[in-house]
Amino acid sequence: MFESIYFLCVRIAALFNRKARSLSHGERGALNHLKEHIRQNERYIWFHAASVGEFEQARPIMERIRQCHPEKKILLTFFSPSGYELRKNYSGVDVVAYLPFATKRKVQRFLDIVHPEMAVFVKYEFWPNYLKQLHKRAIPTYLIAGIFRPSQVFFSWYGRGYRKCLTYFTHLFLQDEDSANLLAKYEIHNSTVCGDPRFDRVVEIAQEAKHLPVLQQFAQGSLVIVAGSTWLPDEELLARYFQENEDVKLVIVPHEIDKHHLHAIYHLLHGRYVRYTEATAQNLEFARCLVVDTIGILSSIYRYATVAYVGGGFGVGIHNTLEAAVYGCPVVFGPNYEKFREAHGLIACGGAYSVKNYKMFKSVMDGLLQDPQNNNSRRYVVENCGATEVIYKAIMK
Repeated sequence: MFESIYFLCVRIAALFNRKARSLSHGERGALNHLKEHIRQNERYIWFHAASVGEFEQARPIMERIRQCHPEKKILLTFFSPSGYELRKNYSGVDVVAYLPFATKRKVQRFLDIVHPEMAVFVKYEFWPNYLKQLHKRAIPTYLIAGIFRPSQVFFSWYGRGYRKCLTYFTHLFLQDEDSANLLAKYEIHNSTVCGDPRFDRVVEIAQEAKHLPVLQQFAQGSLVIVAGSTWLPDEELLARYFQENEDVKLVIVPHEIDKHHLHAIYHLLHGRYVRYTEATAQNLEFARCLVVDTIGILSSIYRYATVAYVGGGFGVGIHNTLEAAVYGCPVVFGPNYEKFREAHGLIACGGAYSVKNYKMFKSVMDGLLQDPQNNNSRRYVVENCGATEVIYKAIMK
């Protein structure tokens, strides 16, 4: 019932909201897309990720399966339009599609078309109708990179029905012991604590980082703040610090690069920057700020940072801290990081710092730029690798 109401709200929101419209449009064509691309004589290993972040958690397992079992077919579905649009051409799987809305009829049609040999959901993806039908059809179903907290609906006074859907999983692969202990209180014991596959993924990414001549020239011999996945509240702090510190260079990689956002950054910096797509040897020579107006290279840009700043912490939550931390630079972010286990771990090991306002931001940045060399962030990443191997061996045995 809840799912049907939610999906109706998406349809209504699509009349007014661009992202909801993209989701609604993509979902409407999902079943036809699958019928066109799924081979009916094949069985698929089905991975479902909400968006890009969850995709990165699933990616190491998908690629390990592809490497060791090239004969296996893999389907990847997304709920979010941004995830689908960014990864719809991902070559590591056979089919990429939107997840059809989880109404009973659509779930049954989806499973009839795909006929999965197993299903793998990532982190917070719990769709009761899908889980119930997978269980009914005796299809092995896994959760990877799972995190559970007492505040989640499963553990509320009215959460018994929702909690039942957790029993439909064949196995739950968890990020931490707290999650396992919480599930055990409710007699859910089919779990293993193995960590987050993203740690394995970011180490791979760092090993394959692109050489970026523009960044090389811009950063050479300088103190450089690389600010990734930023929003306006992040950029206001960064712009103020940039204007007060003439000896520091700044790279801003906005989370969204539409013309309105870039125009706002232009005003914040009084036009004192070079766009990545317009950079030349000549205009970089005296530039102190570089605004990256293209996508897909942030993880390689962090390698040029003296200090990294990860955006989102003054909004709904921080973005990916690990892709910066893997290079060993100290990481700074805003106050909204409570739901991100890796942020707590980085802070605890001295590899990251959270700031609540400009005064804290200035104090932390001043200190880190004077003495940035500690490598605690990379050590934390390396020590937490290994989840991919555990999950792969368990689901493919």
